Amino acid sequence: MRWVLAVLLLLLSSGRVAADGVMLVDGGPFLMGSDRDAPGEAPQHGLYLGQFYIDRHKVTNGEFAAFLNAKGLKSPEGEDYFDRDDADARIRRVAQIFRPDPMFENHPAVEVSWFGARDYCAWKGKRLPTEAEWEKAARGNDERRYPWGNDPPTPDRAVYGRGYNATEPVGLKPAGASPHGVHDMVGNLREWTASQYRPYPYRKDDGREAPDRTATRVVRGASHDDGPDALRVTIRRYYEHRGTARGHHFVGFRCATSEDLGGR
Repeated sequence: MRWVLAVLLLLLSSGRVAADGVMLVDGGPFLMGSDRDAPGEAPQHGLYLGQFYIDRHKVTNGEFAAFLNAKGLKSPEGEDYFDRDDADARIRRVAQIFRPDPMFENHPAVEVSWFGARDYCAWKGKRLPTEAEWEKAARGNDERRYPWGNDPPTPDRAVYGRGYNATEPVGLKPAGASPHGVHDMVGNLREWTASQYRPYPYRKDDGREAPDRTATRVVRGASHDDGPDALRVTIRRYYEHRGTARGHHFVGFRCATSEDLGGR
């Protein structure tokens, strides 16, 4: 009976699928931010976004290892893509080949720098989502507090409240999918975005989407070791100490594109 329920939930959260597990997010208005939470999430404001597509799942260790084997460890600017010497990394180089740790191939990739996330997406013909795109993909158009609605978080909807480094394979929480069928937008790992951290209201033409190598970038979502309050779709963070040039054990990423991929 339990597996039947899981299948039904997966079908109900399927969204509109384009090629290769990429989900369509229709263009149109939505409300971004919150007036009742942290000051950095205010003011809530209306925004119009054009149609775009976003990956259904976060990028996995197996997928990122393939990128490292194709492109190496450093960006054209000389920035590290991946903190491979960090004890929390789940990818190792063995006989000059990058491989995910056993049993972690389908877990979301950790210790990836912002440059690694940016260039992985470009390698796949995509890009990082802006933070506005990320929030619309997570929230839809109805001002919900969590991707699944307004009911409080539960373990069948998200990976949260766990011990250190306790990720799970991607896509195991279909009950927590967003209105667009995107999985794990909160929980498991937080996510890099393309956007520089600046106060709201969001304006894409105010310089926050400029490709500045030294800028502080927005991280959205929540990780496996966050508490339930951090699973709200409006939470936004940035990191000054380690910054964009270093990876983190609680930050992953997914890719997006504005290219028309079709959908059903």
